[in-house]
Amino acid sequence: MPLALLALASGAFGIGTTEFVVVGLLPQIAGDYGVSVPTAGLLVTGYALGVVAGAPLMTALGTKISRKRMLILLMGLFVVGNLVSAAAPVLAVMLVGRVVTSLAHGAFFGIGSVVASELVAPHKRAGAIAMMFTGLTVANVVGVPLGTFVGQSAGWRLTFVLVAGLGVLGLLGVARLVPDLPRPEGVRLRHEVAVLREPQVLLAMAMTVLGFGGVFAAITYLAPMMTDVTGYADGSVTWLLVLLGLGMVTGNLVGGRFADRHLMPMLLTALAALGAVLAAFTLTAHDKTAAAVTVFLIGVLGFATVSPLQKRVLDQAAGAPTLASALNIGAFNLGNALAAWLGGLVISAGHSYTAANWVGAALTGAALVLAVVSAALERTGRRSAAAVQGRTVVSRTVPAPAADGGQRPVRAETSSDSAVECAANPNAR
Repeated sequence: MPLALLALASGAFGIGTTEFVVVGLLPQIAGDYGVSVPTAGLLVTGYALGVVAGAPLMTALGTKISRKRMLILLMGLFVVGNLVSAAAPVLAVMLVGRVVTSLAHGAFFGIGSVVASELVAPHKRAGAIAMMFTGLTVANVVGVPLGTFVGQSAGWRLTFVLVAGLGVLGLLGVARLVPDLPRPEGVRLRHEVAVLREPQVLLAMAMTVLGFGGVFAAITYLAPMMTDVTGYADGSVTWLLVLLGLGMVTGNLVGGRFADRHLMPMLLTALAALGAVLAAFTLTAHDKTAAAVTVFLIGVLGFATVSPLQKRVLDQAAGAPTLASALNIGAFNLGNALAAWLGGLVISAGHSYTAANWVGAALTGAALVLAVVSAALERTGRRSAAAVQGRTVVSRTVPAPAADGGQRPVRAETSSDSAVECAANPNAR
């Protein structure tokens, strides 16, 4: 794998850290600003909505410059946003800083996926995308726990200063290691928008919303589920989150490896297994050992779908993939927000925290249905193309009766399968 992928992964590590570290620091942030924890939770909601809106916006603005330059600008925006968050005197200013940071998120992963896929041979593209996303998964194992520890020990503002430093490292890595790949000839914003009308592109994005959304329906309420239902102590939740992160790293690498060989079979298998594990979590959540194993498996199977889903969009939007790729990153975050909301509705209706797992299983099951439909449409398209190729018209000269009783040559047209039959059996003419 090219060193440029490490630069992209380092940027992803910083983005993944800043996205999730705020969750563990909400009590400290709320205390400093004198607001409730739910009010401080707007920092999480604002970030997610910023990713959804910022992905297409920033990608559209960057269509006239090279992808490398756009990645550098996005990392610069990331640094500025985190510094604003660190220095914010009031919560409203910090929310602005979080939104500014989130604008870089979707476009960086969207454009970065396209760049990563172009750095390697076609049969290694899913693995290259997975390598970039490894930075995001490792952030959940290393960056988020360390950032939370620093914030709780030395103040949350220091955490965001350090995250800004990660952004500087990512910026320098992109500037030094990522090649300045030429922009595709003749591709304009209208071409990028036009591919969004393709049914397979829309199906892939819908699979992203529902499939990965199923993961967040469960893990959004993981902490109260593990303490109130499973019986873990509050201090054990951190280690369970690390276990989830290790599963994400494993699943991301496995998904990237097998998706390069058999993308749709890999995606179908991962979605089916994920739905089954989420449904089983309603039972395994009542046992500490079984719950820990299930948490790890959710991480594995959830992130085993990430690089296949991203590559599926790139494949179906071939020729103008940048906007579609960025929008699919927004689709991941839209799925997260949708799943968390639906899970919250079920719990608020009086059901146990484990009911959110049924919501996740249902969302993943819906994504599996869409994946089956997408695969069926693809097979139908291939058969139609093969049938058209099999009926290629062939011209040949044959004798025909003339008015004077003789024969004259005329041209006749047959399909290629008829031509083959005539060649094998002259009497068939």
